[in-house]
Formats: sequence, structure tokens, C-alpha cells
Amino acid sequence: MKKQLLIVGSGFAGMWAAVSAARVAELNSSDDLHIAVLAPAAELRVRPRFYEENVAGLRAPLSDLYAELDVEFIAGHAERIDTSEKTVWYRAQDGGTALRNYDRVILATGSQIRRPAINGLAEYAFDIDQMESAQIFEKHLDELVNQPASLARNTVVVCGGGFTGIELATELPARLRARLGDDTQTRVIVVERGDKIGGRFSEALSQVIAEASIGLGVEWRVNSEVESIDATGVTLKGGEHIESSTVVWTAGVEAHPLTQQIRAERDAQGRLRVNDLLQIPALPDVYATGDTAHAKTDELGNTALMTCQHAIQLGKFAGHNAAASLLNATPHPYRQVNYVTCLDLGGWGAVYTEGWEQAVKSVREEAKKIKIAITNELIYPPAANRAIAFAAGDPLAKFV
Repeated sequence: MKKQLLIVGSGFAGMWAAVSAARVAELNSSDDLHIAVLAPAAELRVRPRFYEENVAGLRAPLSDLYAELDVEFIAGHAERIDTSEKTVWYRAQDGGTALRNYDRVILATGSQIRRPAINGLAEYAFDIDQMESAQIFEKHLDELVNQPASLARNTVVVCGGGFTGIELATELPARLRARLGDDTQTRVIVVERGDKIGGRFSEALSQVIAEASIGLGVEWRVNSEVESIDATGVTLKGGEHIESSTVVWTAGVEAHPLTQQIRAERDAQGRLRVNDLLQIPALPDVYATGDTAHAKTDELGNTALMTCQHAIQLGKFAGHNAAASLLNATPHPYRQVNYVTCLDLGGWGAVYTEGWEQAVKSVREEAKKIKIAITNELIYPPAANRAIAFAAGDPLAKFV
């Protein structure tokens, strides 16, 4: 009977885990491994681009790739995992409950936005965390033109000045002009609890973000936190009320709630702490990858971030190691020494940095070309061709 490898999730980490696992089977000329991916749809949703227009098109089909690699796709939503019985229960497309047994399981269920208990957040704030919510936000922007002209209509408040908040905020001036007209006085305001613009980044990168914000007319409220949100806008803890018909929450993410069912150590974001092979130490049949994994990237104390850059490589290593454990092949400890940052800054351009110290290497149009190459090409799935896919799925191959 074939050994069963089940991958839960088909985002960047899950998709690449499947490719890498299939590669191990081929390299070992083995027909003893069955690989299955459990996810709602056989597609890769390009989440890093959800701040852009036309969100519905930001997906890549995976059916042909999985078929080419002899990977079974199971359409469903994982709801429960029992590590003692080695079973995952899921809700199938017909609404019924089904289960799948495994010899090894890779958790690649990703992350979701963290929503604290703030009055009005659930009722009045948008987010771009998932494709469905990003589409709702896009539809709302389209409908702003139907509202009477007012300060509130023309103002968008972005709550959270991290990576997603910055990319969305710097993109919004152009998106608002496209809908409301070039002559309309619009405002984009970022609410940030830190004491400076881009404070979680290097000083050099922070300065670029501040320069771009000034150039685009994006305002910042630093040292500020949201007290409440209602139909009229946002009230900050300092007492200021910002009139706005459009409030977007981008502050904080946490691992998918399925990870809470695993009895293991986790970090403040709910990510499962894993060893160098991406196994949960107390549960060696369970691997965590992508945004579900707290994994060290090097010997300097750096850990993987919740970004597609790390998810892609984490997926390749998890897929390789889980398959290798079933086929008695050589595992590869996860390492990802290189780290780059490429931040889209809307009409101003972009900024590209290298290293964990985030040394700025390119800005404006030069960096924009790099950003487009990354988000429109590099992070997309490989062609449905075994040779091409396996070459890209090698965890030891150069990535960035």
C-alpha cells in the first residue's frame, strides 16, 4: 500500500510542497508515495497583489500542474485534525463531512488578518486579506462615485502601517482619482501605532517610505491607535475623529486557526514552532510550512516572515522532507540566508532592499521593474511540465 502524504492548503507553501514532494518521488524512482492536496480550490491566489485593481483576476489555476505531477487534488475546507489518529476531517463541496488519513501531513493553511475587539471593526471596516474581502473593498470603491461629494466620501483611512498598509495606501491615490476624477480633493490617511513612518523597517527604507508618502500626498498619524469605527469614520484613542466612508484594516496577521488544534509550542502569531526539517518536534509526522511555521532561516537568529518569499521556500523544504521521510531519502534542513524586500509605492515607484539590514539598492522606476518581475512572474506557479516544475521545486536551487 502506498504511503500517504497529505498537504493541507494550496497557497504558495502548499503548492510548492506538492511540487517538491513529487520531485523526491521521481528522483527516487518510487511509486510508493501518494501525494494529495486538500484545499477549497485548485488555484493559487496571488495574495501579495490584493492591494491592486481587478483582484478577481489575481489567481493561477493549478489543476493541470497537479495532474502532470500525479498529485491528487481534494476540494474541501479542512476543519479538524487528529494527530493521534492521523486523520484530517474536511467539509466537501457538497456540504458533507469527509476524512482523509495520512502517514505524513504538511500544514500549509496560511494566515488570516487579526481582528482585535475594537468597537465597529467588524461592522464598518474593510480588509484585503482574502480574495473575497478584497473584492468587496474594490466594489465599495467603485460605488463611491454614487455617493454625494463630501470629505468622508473622499477620505480613506488605512489602519496599520506595515507592508500591506503601505502598499495599499500608496496605491489608493491613483485608484481614487480613477473613480472620482483628477479634480477631486482626496485624502489617504495611515494610522500607525509606532512612533514613525515605516518604523518597523530600516532607517534607510523608512526614509524612502516617508518620501514617497509626501510625494503622493499620503498622510500619517503615528503614535496613534484606533478607539472605534462607525459609519462616520474612525475615532483615535487620542480623541481625533477622522471622517471617512472607507476604513481598511491591515494591522496584524495570525496563523490559520487549524493550527490551534495541534498540541505544540507556538509564537505570538500562532505559528507552530518547528525544527530544522520543519517538523513539529513532539509530532514528527506533522510538518508546518509557510505562514503556519515559526522557522529559523539561518544561524544568526533570523526567522521566516509571513511573506510569500519565505512561504515558497518553506514549502519546497517541507515537501521534500516529508516525502524523504517516507521514502528513506536524504532530508534538507531549511535554510534561507538571502532576504530581500521590495515594496510597491504606487505612483511614486517602489523600493528594493537586500539583506536583513534592509540596505536600499533601488528606488522609483528601477525598483518598480523589479517589483513587477517578482509579483507578475517569479511568484507564479511553474508550467505544467515535469522537468520545468521539478527544476523550480528543488529546495536547494537558487531562488532570490
